[in-house]
Amino acid sequence: MTMMIGACTVELMMYEPNTLKEKRQIIKSLIGRIQSRFNASVAEVDMQDKWRSAVIGIACVSTTTKHAHQMIQSIIKFIEGDNRVEIIHYHIEIL
Repeated sequence: MTMMIGACTVELMMYEPNTLKEKRQIIKSLIGRIQSRFNASVAEVDMQDKWRSAVIGIACVSTTTKHAHQMIQSIIKFIEGDNRVEIIHYHIEIL
């Protein structure tokens, strides 16, 4: 039995929010959309007190390395399509 875990941290920049409340609305919306579309675990993991920056962590479980990597890449592409955020950096690990 094989279990592969895909993990990714994504650093985001936002230009619209002027308050932490506005930032949290954007991040909460993005996280909810990723969770429902990809059935992945997602959470804001850093920069919670910065109102234009965020780091989200993403994790997925699969039976193959290839599928885990494809899932993470699909999520990255999905985030890139959201015009409210810009990806500054991301790091993928397959465990």
